[in-house]
Amino acid sequence: MPKTMSQALQKNLLGNSPDWYKLTIIGFLVLNPILLAVAGPFITGWVLIGEFIFTLAMALKCYPLPAGGLLAIEAVALGMTSPDTVYRETLHNFPVILLLMFMVAGIYFMKDMLQYVFTKILTKIKSKVIISLLFCFAGAFLSAFLDALTVTAVIIAVAYGFYGIYHRFASTGKCTISDDSMLKGECVSHLSEFRGFLRNLLMHGAVGTALGGVCTIVGEPQNLLIGHVMEWHFMEFFMQVAPVSMPVLAVGLTTCVMLEVTGIFGYGFQLPQNVREILEEEARKNDEEMSLKKKAALFTQACAAIFLVLALALHIAEVGLIGLAIIVALTALNGVTEEHQIGHAFEEALPFTALLVVFFAIVAVIHDQHLFAPIIHYVLALEGKVQLAAYYMANGVLSMISDNVFVATVYISETMKAFQEGIIDRQQFDLLAVAINTGTNIPSVATPNGQAAFLFLLTSAISPLIRLSYGEMVKLAFPYTITMSLTGLASVWFFL
Repeated sequence: MPKTMSQALQKNLLGNSPDWYKLTIIGFLVLNPILLAVAGPFITGWVLIGEFIFTLAMALKCYPLPAGGLLAIEAVALGMTSPDTVYRETLHNFPVILLLMFMVAGIYFMKDMLQYVFTKILTKIKSKVIISLLFCFAGAFLSAFLDALTVTAVIIAVAYGFYGIYHRFASTGKCTISDDSMLKGECVSHLSEFRGFLRNLLMHGAVGTALGGVCTIVGEPQNLLIGHVMEWHFMEFFMQVAPVSMPVLAVGLTTCVMLEVTGIFGYGFQLPQNVREILEEEARKNDEEMSLKKKAALFTQACAAIFLVLALALHIAEVGLIGLAIIVALTALNGVTEEHQIGHAFEEALPFTALLVVFFAIVAVIHDQHLFAPIIHYVLALEGKVQLAAYYMANGVLSMISDNVFVATVYISETMKAFQEGIIDRQQFDLLAVAINTGTNIPSVATPNGQAAFLFLLTSAISPLIRLSYGEMVKLAFPYTITMSLTGLASVWFFL
């Protein structure tokens, strides 16, 4: 116990995080103003990006919001960006914030139906390769019409449900889902294998969201931005991008199969037989004990899922508002009428929403200090296929460390300016737009901060339970990054 006020303050700082982590964050906070005075804002800005990525990488030691938030607040205080720029960056991404606030909560009220369906799939299909391919393809197909964050929320809800079922059985019902202390004998090793199995499925599904998200104008937020600038409708966008997106999709699905067959890079974990038996027994028990009221609730959730898919595919409203409609419908029709019951639905997404706004503050520093300007000017000076390849690679590398919506916004704006000034013709403008779209979507799977869906998965409640750290996610994504990025680059060079 601390004996002095200074010891108490030190103990409270970042809570139970390791002392070395606390000292590192303090070191960052002390270093930044010194570096700003000595080296200037450009160098300090790049160092700040590295520091923020560090807080993401240490997400299992400390949720990135407190430490990353301190870095962002210091950046504003040092004048590296302004509150107004942060606000405008946040306002620009308000649809994403609205989505997180309401759509993820909407998925929470559908979790019983989702768990029922996926439990049937998992217990009926014995092959891990087929299950993995199904998760990857489903993520790709759904993300082509829905939002990647929505799809990721679905697979997280499913994985969390599976983990909870087995952990309750393995713990003899005496511990919480995050407590391993009551696990008995071989259940410990079985749980380790099951965690690996779930890590594999979640990563296959998350990569699938990137594979499908690149294909259509509604797949990712930057696609909508690019399509609006280029005046492409749904089918025209699909056809323009198809020479790159379709080969990448084929290679991505093939990579999924090869990873499970070979078991390299942390893949190949199997569903332990006793876990399968527990899931089967739980499914059988639930089927036998299911009341008419429960069946009616599942039917209502299934109807809501159909409405969700149609509403998102037809874009009858902003995605977040559709999520709010799902919340209203399911709470009303399934009798969820108490405030604390509804409140649980928002626990998962709101911390990540706050983290995302902190991330926008870092993006505001990138914007105000023009950190990407040298790279942008360099690739704009190139010509022909070399320029296309450079666009693809530059957008990919920058999207690995920054917000891909921001990168796409900067590049499409600068490219449109070059077109309006007659530096490039319309044909090259079209091809460069495809390179921007595919560059920001495909290589960015390399890091969790490259894709919002990956970052959401990393900071979700399921990640610490299945030991999915930043480093583990980078390792699992690495083979996909190599095969998909190289295929995309080759397609840009040969097919555009």
